[in-house]
Amino acid sequence: YLSFDNEKVGEMQATAITKLVPKGNYALIEGADTDNNAHLFKKGQMNIIQPLIDKGDIKVVYDQFTKDWNPANALANMENALTTNKNKIDAVVAANDGTGGGAIQALTAQKLSIPVSGQDAELAACQRIVEGTQTMTVYKPIKDLATKAAQLAVKLANGEDVGADKKVNNKKIDVPSVLLAPVAVDKSNMDATVIADGFHSHDEVYKNVKK
Repeated sequence: YLSFDNEKVGEMQATAITKLVPKGNYALIEGADTDNNAHLFKKGQMNIIQPLIDKGDIKVVYDQFTKDWNPANALANMENALTTNKNKIDAVVAANDGTGGGAIQALTAQKLSIPVSGQDAELAACQRIVEGTQTMTVYKPIKDLATKAAQLAVKLANGEDVGADKKVNNKKIDVPSVLLAPVAVDKSNMDATVIADGFHSHDEVYKNVKK
């Protein structure tokens, strides 16, 4: 199995948000409960958040998976979180850019601006980051994945050891895995990562930013 380290993705999301909001009420807007990746992201997030919960610094006041990863469902979840908690939410850990976008839509409707995470470096999310409504995303360079896949395929064809030093359980067996490092992206390194790689162009990302 070749992928990015999804537990690490969750750790990056939670690290970015807890750095900005070390204490307060948190809403967790997770991915689809039916997707194992969503559970890996949440596991990574909780690696960072749980010690702060234990200290009494952070209180998770809303924690919900998002059916089908649908941003409209994430919007409804975030609206529910705000209603239930009378808008007293200080930060949102969202599992990807779609759920983050849904959360930001709900926050904007209430004229609230708080840190929100994401993942996938979607164009809309990169635009939100440089505009200041989304805190960060996690970028998974496709070129790195494709190059590594080709390298491993050649090694397998030659009967060589591919160096699969990790294991990912697929609910039947532990699959030997190679997990690449994802990249945390915020306003400060957008140009050096997503744009430098040509994943999105500078003009696309910054088109709504006032000069």
